[in-house]
Amino acid sequence: MAEQADGQALDEVVTFTSDLIRIDTTNRGGGDCQERPAAEYAAARLAEAGIEATLLERTKGRTNVVARVEGTDPSADALLLHGHLDVVPAAAADWSVHPFSGEIRDGVVWGRGAVDMKNMDAMILAVLRSWARQGVRPRRDIVIAFTADEEASAEDGSGFLADRHAALFEGCTEGVSESGAFTFHDGAGRQIYPVSAGERGTAWLKLTARGRAGHGSKVNKDNAVTRLAAAITRIGEHEWPLRLTPTVRAALTELAELYGIEPDLTDVDRLLDKLGPAARLVESTVRNSANPTMLDAGYKINVIPGEAVAHVDGRYLPGGEDEFRDTLDLLTGPDVQWEFHHHEVALQAPVDSATFARMRAAVREFAPEGHVVPYCMSGGTDAKQFSRLGITGYGFTPLKLPEGYDYNAMFHGVDERVPVEALHFGVRVLDRFLRTA
Repeated sequence: MAEQADGQALDEVVTFTSDLIRIDTTNRGGGDCQERPAAEYAAARLAEAGIEATLLERTKGRTNVVARVEGTDPSADALLLHGHLDVVPAAAADWSVHPFSGEIRDGVVWGRGAVDMKNMDAMILAVLRSWARQGVRPRRDIVIAFTADEEASAEDGSGFLADRHAALFEGCTEGVSESGAFTFHDGAGRQIYPVSAGERGTAWLKLTARGRAGHGSKVNKDNAVTRLAAAITRIGEHEWPLRLTPTVRAALTELAELYGIEPDLTDVDRLLDKLGPAARLVESTVRNSANPTMLDAGYKINVIPGEAVAHVDGRYLPGGEDEFRDTLDLLTGPDVQWEFHHHEVALQAPVDSATFARMRAAVREFAPEGHVVPYCMSGGTDAKQFSRLGITGYGFTPLKLPEGYDYNAMFHGVDERVPVEALHFGVRVLDRFLRTA
């Protein structure tokens, strides 16, 4: 029996990534998306490998795919392997290639979803099909989920699956998805592979200020726009206090060791300065945050509106939700009300687990020059919804990337693309990890 993914898997991961990109699954929010063609494509590729998949919808066309590969040890906990099928919008006029062309040029696959995250969907399919050809079975059951609606509320995707189809995930205690095990070049010759073991919580907020409507030429002490502007200015200028979670502490400690720096966690800002570019892996997750993003008020320049609305992208660390709420109460003040537009939990996973160690070992096998470190994601993934089922989530989408490739800029960015060699690396590492998991 072969001990690694076959050559056909390396070809298929490129083909599948390109094919999935060509299936336009743009999620514009508000239910405006159709994942079904991509779901049917994924289910067909599984069926060709003898893996029976179930297609599930809460809303017509918003399709999810769930399948299970039985392991050799029925007493072992199951592992969830998941990726979303939807993508954010892309304006073709801004791109060097059409965002849904799936073009393969100069050793690179181009298009929306190349990194977020049809590449991982393709890796999963390629690895499982390779196993079917080789007769490989994992030690523990592996449940595969390709989800809808991750780029919006997840109500038609992982939320629906967790709430309505929990039985399909029976036995799953851990999950693996985006985003981690990618190459971060620090500019000084080091290659760092951060593996996610946590996520900040999501707190998308709607702020509403009310006042007295009136003529724009008149004195008005109860101007809703002024009240709202004052509140969002306070929010935007607020300096959130330092809060270190166990995952972030581990990240700082390992990075400090890598750079030969004393891991002084009593002065984290100074430590971050010493880490140079590598600080970017940590700096967004040492505090809560709240960034005003949208404003809506009035309908005519000479009319003072009676109401003004703003939206704020808030994120809070594990254990930091109460502080976040209390701080927003203070910053908005008595004249502005706030509510959650979308709210999801913060997550934390142990970095001393056997699963994390196996992910670390799989990366090191194929990138021995790399340094694997834990980190906490500043944003969120479907792992939040699956946590309702008691599933601990990790971010592990392995990619070996060349220097100068800005991985984070690919997420929701123009000219999203992924090198073919990065996909090959991802298949090899994911295959190795899943065989040992």
